[in-house]
Amino acid sequence: MVHFAVDPGRTALVIVDMQNCFVADSPIAAPRGTEVAGRLNRLAAACRQAGVTVIWTRHVTRPDGSNTGLLGELIPPVADGIISDDTPAAAMHPLMDVRPGDVVVGKPPFGSFYGTDLELILRSRGIDTLILGGINTNVCVDATAREAAVREFRVLFLSDGTANFDLPDGGLGPASAEELQRTACAVMAFGFAEVVTVDQILSRIPVTAPA
Repeated sequence: MVHFAVDPGRTALVIVDMQNCFVADSPIAAPRGTEVAGRLNRLAAACRQAGVTVIWTRHVTRPDGSNTGLLGELIPPVADGIISDDTPAAAMHPLMDVRPGDVVVGKPPFGSFYGTDLELILRSRGIDTLILGGINTNVCVDATAREAAVREFRVLFLSDGTANFDLPDGGLGPASAEELQRTACAVMAFGFAEVVTVDQILSRIPVTAPA
């Protein structure tokens, strides 16, 4: 099994889409969203102390809907504006401890690389390793991990720092959040990432910032 090193100067924590509509009290919120929020805040604090770059993404579309595209056809809440950049639903959830000095990246598609400046930010800082968490495990976090892997970034995928919601019948029957979580992590471990827990990552991060 692969074991990626965590060198603070070459590592970023990328936290995907911890927004109001995905964390709680929304038809597309993950039931365990608030639990994941607490774990990610704890990890983000340790990362900052050690000198690991902390990056937050927001899944947002233009207020006029001009870049909603096919996403709006496939997902009715998106067509209705749930992730429009000017709505409270698309704002970062108040539980999230976003600090000055953190990087925030807006993204219209599922993945965090396509159509954004995330790769430029990472390359300019000499970062080649990503710790990846957020919501939803099997959609935006999964898409970001795949995009990162094909760009030759080492990915540490957080099994308990990600969450998702049940999905309706796609032709083979509905899929529960638990089933989706297990499958997404298995796929990541097979060919895209090292799958780890938040505590395992915390054990690899230096306790104090490097001199």
